[in-house]
Amino acid sequence: MWGWFTDYSIWILVIAGLVVFLLLLFSEGVRSIIARIEPDKWQKKAVGSINAVFWTIEGIAVVIMAVAFIAITLSREGAHAMVTMETIQTWFLDYGVKIIIILVVGVVLWIVLKQTLPPMVRRIMARPRGGESREGMKKRANTLQGVFLGLGRVVIILMVILMILSEFVSIGPLLAGLGVAGIAVGFGAQYLIRDLIAGIFILMENQYRVGDVAKVADVTGLVEEINLRKTVLRDLDGIVHHVPNGEIRVASNYTRHFARVNLDISVSYGTDLDFAIEVINRVCKEMAEEEEWSKVIRTVPKVLRVNSLGDSGIDIKIIGDVKPLEQWNIMGQLRLRIKKAFDAEGIEIPWPHTKVYFGNKPGD
Repeated sequence: MWGWFTDYSIWILVIAGLVVFLLLLFSEGVRSIIARIEPDKWQKKAVGSINAVFWTIEGIAVVIMAVAFIAITLSREGAHAMVTMETIQTWFLDYGVKIIIILVVGVVLWIVLKQTLPPMVRRIMARPRGGESREGMKKRANTLQGVFLGLGRVVIILMVILMILSEFVSIGPLLAGLGVAGIAVGFGAQYLIRDLIAGIFILMENQYRVGDVAKVADVTGLVEEINLRKTVLRDLDGIVHHVPNGEIRVASNYTRHFARVNLDISVSYGTDLDFAIEVINRVCKEMAEEEEWSKVIRTVPKVLRVNSLGDSGIDIKIIGDVKPLEQWNIMGQLRLRIKKAFDAEGIEIPWPHTKVYFGNKPGD
């Protein structure tokens, strides 16, 4: 068994390192998905179980990596060499110190990146520009922080693994082999590359951020996550949609810079339109002057025009600018208040109905 392990120790080391790398790369995403599951009691149990599974697998992989290191070292003295203080000391002086230094440097780089990148991004995004609000700049800063930290973690882990491998084997042929394999795999990874390129442009052009409401690839919802490969949205039904960035042809952001109240109110054909418009504008003005709503309303909603003459009534369009994400709440409140005001003033809101005349003219 030991002889077999020694013969394949390099590949075992590579596979164990890849397992640790994949766990570090995807474990946080799995935990965040589990953390959003309801109810709360099951959240804690599920997250705790997932953490235990990840820690167990990571621990086993690290042990296998350590044994593989020992096997690679002992293979120079023979596959069945005995472990002595001299061999351990020799291995530690030849490789152990360098490996420890590499690991320490990798940890330090990650700590430095984690501590310096968020403040740097926040400082760059501190001043609103191009009509962007402070809330919008904060959203973009949070989005960029998550993407850059994830990318930085991957780069650091790859560098550490390659530097450790270089202490035992020449990684030139390995990289060359991976390059040849990469060409073959590349034909099958065209969609992945397309997703990554599209993700870069989404972030550079600031098309949408985490916390925005957007419509991408015919899916509308709250943006919960953006990375270079995909966009994650949650719709009003609570359904989570994973949209590859390469599939996005048109991205519509409902909460960029500002939002707009765009509301049609119908009145019957017998209504005095001037009076109805006066009532609507009065309700909008009273609402905008209240302290609770004045903080989110930027321009007082008002009647823009008589929008259409429908089958059952006349549509009056109301429009006004509000803070992002507040348009639906404000439109719902306006509908409620306008309905109450119309009831008080005797203004009829029409509904589809049919009038039947038995031989008499409509005016008789």
